[in-house]
Amino acid sequence: MDGAAGSITQWRGYSYPLGATWDGKGVNFALFSEHATGVDLCLFDSPDNEKESERIPITEYSDHVWHIYLPEVLPGQQYGYRVHGPYEPQLGHRFNPNKVLLDPYAKGIGRDVKWHDAVFGYRVGDPEGDLSFDDRDSAAYAPLAIVIDPAFTWGNDRPPRTPWHKTIVYELHVKGFTQLHPALPERLRGTYAGLASETVIKHLTDLGVTAVELEPVHYFLNDRHLLERGLTNYWGYNTLGYFAPARRYAAKHIQQDAVQQFKMMVASLHQAGIEVILDVVYNHTAEGNQLGPTLSMRGIDNSAYYRLADADRRCYRDFTGTGNSLNVRHPRSLQLIMDSLRYWVTDMHVDGFRFDLASTLARELYEVDRLGAFFDIIHQDPILCQVKLIAEPWDVGEGGYQVGNFPVLWSEWNGIYRDNIRRFWKGDEGFLSEFATRLSGSSDLYKGDGRKPYASINFVTCHDGFTLQDLVSYNHKHNEANGEHNQDGANDNHSWNCGAEGPTDDPTIRVLRAQQKRNIMATLLLSAGVPMILAGDELGHTQHGTNNAYCQDNDTTWL
Repeated sequence: MDGAAGSITQWRGYSYPLGATWDGKGVNFALFSEHATGVDLCLFDSPDNEKESERIPITEYSDHVWHIYLPEVLPGQQYGYRVHGPYEPQLGHRFNPNKVLLDPYAKGIGRDVKWHDAVFGYRVGDPEGDLSFDDRDSAAYAPLAIVIDPAFTWGNDRPPRTPWHKTIVYELHVKGFTQLHPALPERLRGTYAGLASETVIKHLTDLGVTAVELEPVHYFLNDRHLLERGLTNYWGYNTLGYFAPARRYAAKHIQQDAVQQFKMMVASLHQAGIEVILDVVYNHTAEGNQLGPTLSMRGIDNSAYYRLADADRRCYRDFTGTGNSLNVRHPRSLQLIMDSLRYWVTDMHVDGFRFDLASTLARELYEVDRLGAFFDIIHQDPILCQVKLIAEPWDVGEGGYQVGNFPVLWSEWNGIYRDNIRRFWKGDEGFLSEFATRLSGSSDLYKGDGRKPYASINFVTCHDGFTLQDLVSYNHKHNEANGEHNQDGANDNHSWNCGAEGPTDDPTIRVLRAQQKRNIMATLLLSAGVPMILAGDELGHTQHGTNNAYCQDNDTTWL
């Protein structure tokens, strides 16, 4: 009902759109939860608050959506939810109203998580593990959403719409690409604004780059175990918010928030004719397995948002190696992904997506299904069917390696191309015939279903693995700095050090390495298909033999 609770006037509101929506007069809040028995909206006056200033029970419930409209709330308001319901992990339910939860549709982040045992739904260290129930309040530690004003003057911004056959993709990390740039002021380094600077854009255009593929910029977390080891999650494949740009890349001296700064970056790149492709991680979230924290979807509706094990709904199906997988079989989970994709195209003006571990999204039952609902919906969507769609065509589940098997409209990271080109130039025997096939567009993988050579995203190096310099300088990985005794990272790198492991003063080896790099880069650029260059390869960047630099936020990865 309409009326007032305490000092806050409240109206019924609407069940659509989901999230917090500012309409110029007030804010509509809408949260999906099919199995909840109650939802409280919590308003915070400051990110430093240890308790919400207002807790408002939401009484309106339509089509599994809890909704309310607050006419007195403005952009800048920080908020979270408390969701009531059964705590029955054996049945897949993990409701705990003692935990403040991040809105899955949050478009801005007001506060990052502060790691503490209170953000876990169970008592950490209890002999019963996640079957125990933690009644501590997480309000002082939970990540908070912030209401945004989406208004932005785009002017004459238009998507470049570069044809696939003219596209050159350049994979980069927003922070690492400019963190050491000598021509940029320090306050711009490692930021959206730094990437949008005239100096950086000139470097891209001089290279002939037509599209930048950004490593994850959705709001992501630094894993607790990494922080305890003095490391961070540098790459960003640990998403918690699929609508909010990571605020860690926003320049602090610029008045505009992360959303506005991201839009400014896109507009600048578009003006130079450069498309923006996002690396997106819809296969899992930062909440991990059953022993992970309760920060968002787990506490909102665990059994709807996550794939649970059939035999034991206390546990999660894990096709990603990260502890959980999003439940693309549930219509609201699928809606979350589609709403997020459309938002980044329509509101943020991005030009395409690279889907991390995309095979996971095609698992409606267990096997990868190229005719699954995820592909059907994208193909029928009038917005998404027009942007660039790139799959990382594998996951860690059985039958997950699906190079060449994605449907029409999709291009794929061609891992088979990568391995063949590496082995051919390494000098392995028996790869000449296949080398000719890869050079001419990998028709054995893509011709049969009517796709063109541009279905193949050709690459030899990417963020995950050796840089080009290291590919010709190391026979073995050297990941000791990750603190995992060099057990992490791939062992089958198909690399050749040209006669010495790591740096050398031997002039013969140095000349050979330079020639090998030219051989590989020439092959990449002359192959039929779409070339993808790893940022820094043109500069001879080395990670000193690290082939899994996911937690190295330092000069190992910075250019």
